[in-house]
Amino acid sequence: MIELDHISTLPPEHADKAETKKTLKKLQKELFQLQNKFYADGRYSMLIVLQGLDTSGKDGTIRHAFSGMNPQGVQVKSFKKPTADEVKHDFLWRVYPHFPEKGMIKVFNRSYYEDILVPTVNKSLSVEVLEHRINLINELEHHLLANNTLILKFYLHISADEQIERIEERKTKPHKRWKYAKEDELIPKQWDDFRKVYHTVLNACDHLPWHIIPADKRWFRNYTAAKILAEQLEKLNLEYPDK
Repeated sequence: MIELDHISTLPPEHADKAETKKTLKKLQKELFQLQNKFYADGRYSMLIVLQGLDTSGKDGTIRHAFSGMNPQGVQVKSFKKPTADEVKHDFLWRVYPHFPEKGMIKVFNRSYYEDILVPTVNKSLSVEVLEHRINLINELEHHLLANNTLILKFYLHISADEQIERIEERKTKPHKRWKYAKEDELIPKQWDDFRKVYHTVLNACDHLPWHIIPADKRWFRNYTAAKILAEQLEKLNLEYPDK
């Protein structure tokens, strides 16, 4: 059972910022080599699911933890509010074309989990429909795994205080101001609601483990995500094909 209230959003006390940043640079070089071998090996595909409350740092994690890899073998897909065309179809319809082919790593910045989270908070779907979606997602992930698609699921774990601070940053820092919208003022008011739904989703869809990443400190969040990915790739015993 995942209990978010019992998991810290901060790095361990012994974590050193300067040393962690140095280690991240080494990991980025490692990941470049590992991803190159992953692409050449061609037996697997990989899906990285990035979820987290607003301002938890999904974009930043992609930029700092994963961007050192060859862009020919790593692609990012962001899932925002469904379009008018997308809502006419099954909720998974918009996702299917974006699953990775063999040799590729695909990062979902938000994912099919949004189609449980948002309607639960907004109370726009019945409990029965939401439970059906949870079951479909579990079956989908089993299907992908059976077809040699490895799935890494990251939940970026941020505190309410840190979220408020980051929203303020959007208003005051020039390089972040473009992200700010008036709707951002409503985000902290929904913190409890989304956390409760995440508690349900993380536990209902945990047959493939979630990696809960403390995200209040960006430097530790980026390092942890890169470390987990490197460890998973190393476990595959990847090989370059014979000529």
